[in-house]
Amino acid sequence: MSTDIKQITTGKVYKHVIEKERRGDYLGRTVQIVPHLTDAIQDWIERVARIPADDSNEEPDVCVIELGGTLGDIESAPFVEALRQLRRRAGKDNFLQIHVSLVPVINGELKTKPTQQAIRDVRSAGLSPDLIACRCEKALDKATKDKIAMFCQVEPEQVIGVHDVASTYHVPLLLEQQGFLVQLRQILKIDAMTIPPSFVNKGHNTWKQWKTLTTSQEHVYETVNIALVGKYVALHDSYLSVIKSLEHSAMACRRKLNIIWVDASHLEKTTGEANPEAYHKAWHEVCTADGILVPGGFGTRGTEGMIAAANWARTKGKPYLGICLGMQTAVIEYARNVCGITGAGSVEFDERTSDPVVISMPEIDQVNLGGTMRLGSRPTFFQEGTEWSKLRSLYGLNRTSIDERHRHRYEVNPQYIDRLQAAGLHFIGKDDKGERMEIIELKDHPWFVGVQFHPEYLSRVLAPSKPFLGFVATAAGVFDEVMKKSQAREAELANGISEIII
Repeated sequence: MSTDIKQITTGKVYKHVIEKERRGDYLGRTVQIVPHLTDAIQDWIERVARIPADDSNEEPDVCVIELGGTLGDIESAPFVEALRQLRRRAGKDNFLQIHVSLVPVINGELKTKPTQQAIRDVRSAGLSPDLIACRCEKALDKATKDKIAMFCQVEPEQVIGVHDVASTYHVPLLLEQQGFLVQLRQILKIDAMTIPPSFVNKGHNTWKQWKTLTTSQEHVYETVNIALVGKYVALHDSYLSVIKSLEHSAMACRRKLNIIWVDASHLEKTTGEANPEAYHKAWHEVCTADGILVPGGFGTRGTEGMIAAANWARTKGKPYLGICLGMQTAVIEYARNVCGITGAGSVEFDERTSDPVVISMPEIDQVNLGGTMRLGSRPTFFQEGTEWSKLRSLYGLNRTSIDERHRHRYEVNPQYIDRLQAAGLHFIGKDDKGERMEIIELKDHPWFVGVQFHPEYLSRVLAPSKPFLGFVATAAGVFDEVMKKSQAREAELANGISEIII
């Protein structure tokens, strides 16, 4: 059982409708929110719902749609109307709506009025919830469930409590305990579907592994400390995908994750002069962490601090993972301090840099920045003679290429590759033409890896991203153990066994 996530944003839909109008698809008629925009949203959902989401290449049986925003917002109004119409288009037994509502606790009492009002509002917009998921601090008692059911015109078993638990990964267990799966089967008539036994067994195995992995975390006491050196650390959600990827890997390594948030600019000498307290605190956190991660970002601010963090990790044998910008700053650091290219820099930071080790990709639009980056899933090919690579070993030495998601507009300058490689910086992964550097790795280092792509986009709870897994495992001191499990999993998959080994 696998999942694939696709976003349908307002901008995408408007662009799609405008392009259809320009082509004459509407035969000169006035383009309106209803029916043109709402029809486009429904068509898009139906098309995406049929796209295979795993290696079986089978059309999915169920498509889960998250309708974001708040009811009443202008921005979400077309989507609300589209989903109202989609219920009718999909037909009976083919559409299920779950309404998520907050049940606050005031003076120790669960209050249901906000949920009652929210259900009235959503019904007035034409949507009628089949299930009500109540987000709350503590478990809903029977009286509260009955009250919500009575005033919201649903059965008590259709009211699902989602109270605070030790980990968000425990929520599926909480839903199962309340009969959530029974409700899904009944409303969508899933039992009437013809599902191959192999899929059923795979689902059972996946669920068994999920419960084993998530419940075992309750008995994990050792911690792995990761210093995340970034630009936007004041808003942790800026790195949500990175955080989740670290969590997935920490769980696989049987460790509790402790992220130490370090503002990259605080590692720079200018901060040391202006604010020595912040400077020394940041460096203490970097020096005492088990591993250093530099994620993606844009602009000049904090980049010298990132370069300094990469230097510390390289020279002190500290596990390091650089993603996108984090890889580029690691290359710049190596060029300056190992290759002797003291003026090494990026044209993103300074267009007049004397040694542009990182340059803008020639085909990227430098004027119209929106939507013009190198985006999407693209192949990376491992180079000959890189069988020593720890990262490649995690992916599987039998694999000559991998597919990862990209999101960038700058790249390592090909003119400097030979000098960098001669000095010991190995570019173990390149694009299909061998022109773009996708992965760097140091041979005689516990873990010093940089990737131009964004591996966090493909990380899953039961299948952590390989760059993150190797990084966290090395930081936790369990790399060899994780490597053995990864190799065992590859052997199982090669023999046609789908069970995941964690």
